[in-house]
Amino acid sequence: MITHIVCWKYKPETTAEERADHIAKLRALPSVIPNIANFAVGSDLLHLERSFDTGLVAVYPDRAALDAYTDHPEHQKVAVLGKQIAEKVVSVDFECV
Repeated sequence: MITHIVCWKYKPETTAEERADHIAKLRALPSVIPNIANFAVGSDLLHLERSFDTGLVAVYPDRAALDAYTDHPEHQKVAVLGKQIAEKVVSVDFECV
């Protein structure tokens, strides 16, 4: 199993509507991209200095499934949107042992 984590820190000018649209588009991905074992997206609750605004945790059965997700055209569209409205995006991918 491969765990994929992404966090977005939105630009100050990113509106609440743009944030909600981004999250909705992320949440729609499992319905169009196969082989996702688990997928969760949400907004930060604590709003700490170190916090990011939105986080995603997804689990894939193997590297091939993660690669298929990464390369999928619908994911690519949402990834571009995230880069446009975020001042910073961080991610980590690791194998669950």
